[in-house]
Formats: sequence, structure tokens, C-alpha cells
Amino acid sequence: MHIVYVSDGKAGHRSQAVGLYKAMQRISNSEVTFQEISIQQLPIFTLLKGMLSHQLALFEQKPDYIFGVGSHTQSRVLLLGKVYPQAKTVILMKPNFPFSWFDYAIIPEHDGVAESRQVITTQGALNPIVNEQRHQANRILIALGGSSKRHQWNETKVLEAIQNIVQHNPQAEIILTTSRRTPKEFLGHLSAQSYASQLQIFPVEDTPQGWIFEEMQKAEAVWVTEDSVSMIFEALTAGCKVGIIAIDRLKSDRITTLLDQLLSTSSDKTHHNLLNLKLNEATRVADILLKT
Repeated sequence: MHIVYVSDGKAGHRSQAVGLYKAMQRISNSEVTFQEISIQQLPIFTLLKGMLSHQLALFEQKPDYIFGVGSHTQSRVLLLGKVYPQAKTVILMKPNFPFSWFDYAIIPEHDGVAESRQVITTQGALNPIVNEQRHQANRILIALGGSSKRHQWNETKVLEAIQNIVQHNPQAEIILTTSRRTPKEFLGHLSAQSYASQLQIFPVEDTPQGWIFEEMQKAEAVWVTEDSVSMIFEALTAGCKVGIIAIDRLKSDRITTLLDQLLSTSSDKTHHNLLNLKLNEATRVADILLKT
């Protein structure tokens, strides 16, 4: 089985496609291969010519599935589906085109699209993480984001949240990391707090690629600032209990509504409002695709 992924070069989009590919690889009875093609390698004129011969020279083999994530990939996915009509086209987002133009659209529930024969809804975006069952008791990870289009960083709220985590977990090993969006001055202010000595601090600049996903595999619980929605779902997929650190909201939208729903319906009230929701969405979607 061969999967072609039409890439727009965005890491978050690639993570979704790779997550689905790896899940199909895990549960398929046959060999599954993956080829990434950038949209720059797929000019529209080349695709139109390929529709006449049903082949393109840059492909290692004829695809069985064609994945796309991101609005700029959609037209290429559609045209590639015409070049290789035996392949199933899969768009991992709410498409700009009619859903019926794709074989499958995989859409997060918070986008408000009803499931149908061609629409598979998921809790959050897909990711390549699996629960490796290596979580260590009393090991906590705190992952900080920053300001975004819907959130404004609030240092006071974040410091108070970290202090509460430390005070409620006196025996825990607590690892804290930042993101590229965390204000540069924050760690200096954090280090001045009396409880900072109980933290192991790893600035994002000092962590290698994949570090945070390894930490999720070892942590029993992960606390994430609410601007980092993808990380919340990654931690849940890793099998962690997850806490959400509130910061200021600039607006209310489908994402903030999703966060409120998670907190109101899935919180484990006996563990300081930690979410205890086990997710394995990529595997569930892969199973649906392979059975149809």
C-alpha cells in the first residue's frame, strides 16, 4: 500500500498526515509506504497533463491513498485523484470544496460538521503519538505556550498555576518547558519565586527535537497553557492526565468552546481538575479507512 502526502511545508499539518500514515502502518496486514510531495512539485499544468496518461514521473509507485492537509493542498489532492482514479483522496481538515469531491474528509469535532459516509470526525487533530505505557508516578510535565490570535499571555495567572501545582504535588518530580511564544523575560521572573527550586526547567531553546514527546511518555500528568490546543490533545493521546492552565482570552470561538467542554465534561475532580480522557484517534481513523 502506497500513501502520497501532498505537503504545504507546515510542521503541524505534516504531523497529522504522518500520524495517520503510522497508524495505518501499525494495523495494516500489508507493507505501507509513504511519499511526501510538496505543492511546488505539483504545478497545475503538470497535473492536467498527468490526467491524460494516469501517471506522473515523480511518483515512486501508484498511490492507494492521497493525503492533504492545508487549504493550498486541496486542489492538488483533487487533481491527483483524477490522475490516479484508483486512489482514495483524504483531506484532513474541513475542505473549501464540496465534501463529496473527496473520498474522505477527516475533520475535528469542534468544526461542527456532522459525520457522514465521507466525513469522519475526530477529537482534536490527528498526531503521530501513541501511548507507550511508560508513565512514571509522581512525574509532572508543565508545558507553557504564550500569546496567540485568541489568547493573551498572563504572567500572574501562569505563576499562580505553577505555584499551585508545586504545592499540591510536594513529592513529585516536576519538569517545566517553554515554547517559542513564551515571553523571554518569564523564566527570569519564575526563577525568582520561592518554589522555583522544586522545578527542573528546560527552556525550549535547550531541548532537542522530539524531547517534549519523550517527556509526555514518561509523565503521569501534563499541564498545558490553554493556548496550546494541539499539545493538549497530544498529551491525552500519550495517555497522560492533562491539566489546563488558564490565560486571558481575546475572543470566544469554537476552540475556546471546545476547551470549556473538555473542562466541564471530562475533568477528574479528584485530581485537581485533570482531564483523564484516553485518545487514540489516528488508529481509530486508520481502522475505518482500511475497512472501507
